[in-house]
Amino acid sequence: MEESASEIKTPLLSNLDHGIASSSKSKVNDSLELKKQEEDEEENSPIKQVALTVPITDDPSLPVLTFRMWFLGTVSCVLLSFLNQFFWYRTEPLTITAISAQIAVVPLGQLMAAKITKRVFFQGSKWEFTLNPGPFNVKEHVLITIFANSGAGTVYAIHVVTAVKVFYQKNITFFVSLIVVITTQVLGFGWAGIFRRYLVEPAAMWWPANLVQVSLFRALHEKEERSKGGLTRTQFFLIAFICSFAYYVFPGYLFSMLTSLSWICWIFPKSVFVQQLGSGLNGLGIGAIGLDWSSISSYLGSPLASPWFATANVAVGFFFIMYILTPICYWLDVFKAKTFPIFSSGLFTSSGQVYNISSIIDSNFHLDIAAYEQQGHLYLSTFFVITYGVGFAALSATVMHVLLFHGREIWEQSKSSFKEKKTDIHTRLMSKYNQVPEWWFWCILVANITLTVFACEYYNEQLQLPWWGVILACVIAIFFTLPIGVITAITNQTPGLNVITEYIIGYLYPGYPVANMCFKVYGYISMNQAITFLQDFKLGHYMKIPPRTMFMAQVVGTLIAGFVYLGTAWWLMETIPDICIKTLSNTVWTCPSDHVFYDASVIWGLIAPRRIFGDLGTYGMVNWFFLFGAIAPVVVWLAARAFPKQEWIKLINMPVLIGATGMMPPATAVNYTTWIIVGFLSGYVVYRYRPDWWQRHNYVLSGALDAGLAFMAVLLYLCLGSENISVNWWGNDLDGCPYASCPTAKGIIKQGCPVVY
Repeated sequence: MEESASEIKTPLLSNLDHGIASSSKSKVNDSLELKKQEEDEEENSPIKQVALTVPITDDPSLPVLTFRMWFLGTVSCVLLSFLNQFFWYRTEPLTITAISAQIAVVPLGQLMAAKITKRVFFQGSKWEFTLNPGPFNVKEHVLITIFANSGAGTVYAIHVVTAVKVFYQKNITFFVSLIVVITTQVLGFGWAGIFRRYLVEPAAMWWPANLVQVSLFRALHEKEERSKGGLTRTQFFLIAFICSFAYYVFPGYLFSMLTSLSWICWIFPKSVFVQQLGSGLNGLGIGAIGLDWSSISSYLGSPLASPWFATANVAVGFFFIMYILTPICYWLDVFKAKTFPIFSSGLFTSSGQVYNISSIIDSNFHLDIAAYEQQGHLYLSTFFVITYGVGFAALSATVMHVLLFHGREIWEQSKSSFKEKKTDIHTRLMSKYNQVPEWWFWCILVANITLTVFACEYYNEQLQLPWWGVILACVIAIFFTLPIGVITAITNQTPGLNVITEYIIGYLYPGYPVANMCFKVYGYISMNQAITFLQDFKLGHYMKIPPRTMFMAQVVGTLIAGFVYLGTAWWLMETIPDICIKTLSNTVWTCPSDHVFYDASVIWGLIAPRRIFGDLGTYGMVNWFFLFGAIAPVVVWLAARAFPKQEWIKLINMPVLIGATGMMPPATAVNYTTWIIVGFLSGYVVYRYRPDWWQRHNYVLSGALDAGLAFMAVLLYLCLGSENISVNWWGNDLDGCPYASCPTAKGIIKQGCPVVY
């Protein structure tokens, strides 16, 4: 007589986890279920990567809402939130992904399953439960990872708090900051639930990034026989993890130049022109290469998780913008380009000097028109102007692309959502679980909008945003969630709304920088959070997690992460002197991303777009990018219809191609060049010529590289970085291209740069 403890399901867990079949299901029904699953193998996902990676079986009897899940999930969320915010302010920010927690909790979960009492409390009553329902299982593990995902990214609203407290030196209370953080993080959940039928259930919406985690779950939980002379997934993961862990001591501490090997600069150490071409961090990055996984995956995500057609679109867009458009504009001196660095996110005067922002702010935290006219117009580097232009184009291209290429599919999905429809194997397996009612999401949406409007009206002196700004931001976010969700679900690339939100509120409500930042956060991040929630829903869909349980983990994890992120940021800002001051050579707390955010608030909020991109500004021509972005997908669509046999035309994704450089800055050329190279080797060479190896090891390798880097980075900081122990030699001189950021216009003086006469 042998009964697996994993099949025990207490009444309490049954009440919480609605829809999970009772563990008393007969063996006959189990046999029928297995037979049904075998028959469904022929109806697997039409997406080949999904069919090769995601299992088409399910065990509904596995306990999900367990003590282990709550404990390890909460601890993972708190630790990742703290560490990611702690490292975010540093010169070389480090993001510790959920994959690290995904791996670390396995031995802990197994230890808890072995040691915690199996006693059943309140036996025989409706409150019956046990702390140890059996072996640590994969569904518990998925929910713990969902908790970890909540703390694995960044809380964008922290930028608002940092900009107000540190850069503008104005007052914002912890309570008001908390309202902004929590509402922006949860607001998008409201319409994420509404768009599930379009972005989660259809097989075509396959969310490539999730396949990395699915592969890891299978490697960590499935027993696998090793082929002769080969390795199991687990063995391969351990080897790759150890190699990644050991290797990162070089780019992370001993030889940081590996982050960007700009070898052309070494050949011409005195040439400004050559260093502008060759610098991977401050130039065009020609020939530069990064032998550091963090420089490869830090901004665009893992290239191993990107489908080849998406990688190719990014490569074409990056090449055109970086190596054709930018050099032409710079060397033709468009918008006085040679007066400024070729690649910079800085703000400059007409003479190429750093713009004094504090001098143009009056006592009411508003633009001082007289002071602005005295100091002169604000100027940007060539590349910074172009990034705003492609941001405009990518947005209009996204809407047009989805209408042309997915409009009929979305319309059919809308009609069929009210009647029976043919679904793939994963959607059919999930149909046995009770879905989350749509009114739950509507309640979250209404409650968050109400709280946000109250905060903006009652604390208007701190937030500046009027009530109508909140409503408009939500309308923009809801409108763009579906088209951007389609792009993300297919290509693993997410166009952003940061530029358009800044642009709109900058015209409607000029001169108020905090209002501009808040509008951007509510319009952009609520959409981005909706995409994140939908991606997690798809992960639960692949791993057959009951939707109501997934909903609970997402909401609780998001709330915990919001509190921890803000608490950590507030503590650092209150305790570290001169935090975010770049000019101090002996500090690592330079906050690079917060500087970009602050600069944007000056451009779009304080000075406002009319004085920069409008009739009163210098860069009005950039607005034509909106039209270009709208036309580009039409050309591709017409070409696809004119040449239907040319399948490659349909793979041209204009939103991804045009918006390829959307992460620059703070991303640099070397981040892109190495990402594209690795993506080509994985997504084209290995996938085409070694598909069996790709199927077993590609996503596992991605997870191992992430995890090894993260663990070594934390270890290096705790052992060496916290004590300011460093190694000073030429190998730790990042990039080695000191003249790459020098201007080339005649007579412009910049410290450390040669003067052109």
